[in-house]
Amino acid sequence: MIISTKIVAKLTKYTVFNRKEKFFPGVKTYHQLYNGIPFAELPICNIRVSPNNTVISVTDNNGIPRVIRSCGIEGFKNTRKGTNIAAQATAITISEKAIELGWKTVRVKVRGLGPGRMSAIKGLQMGGLNIVSITDSTPVSWNPPRARKQRSL
Repeated sequence: MIISTKIVAKLTKYTVFNRKEKFFPGVKTYHQLYNGIPFAELPICNIRVSPNNTVISVTDNNGIPRVIRSCGIEGFKNTRKGTNIAAQATAITISEKAIELGWKTVRVKVRGLGPGRMSAIKGLQMGGLNIVSITDSTPVSWNPPRARKQRSL
């Protein structure tokens, strides 16, 4: 199949790499306004996810927590706390509380691995919050524990 040069020019014109200023944050992002608020002064929604529970907190730009909710506070007990449905319900509740405080636009920081990662972000959007950026701050161990000694026969 032979592709003409005009089609190739059109395809390369609309690639992600040609439009990277729209997808990747730059120097101007820190001073950009979102609903009249600079990026640096937006409240931060911290989502801590584990296999057993999900804890979501909303802090102001100085890091002072204003609202904290977890799946256990929502009424989910035992193994149901670790499900994605529990994380989504918690996120919807916390987004309603954040809107009561007057925050409609937030930054999101996700920490940890578990079933509630994506569903918590979806719940924040379903609750009415406008998410500007998502940051993954999961800690990575670069020096794992020492291996067991070799078996001697």
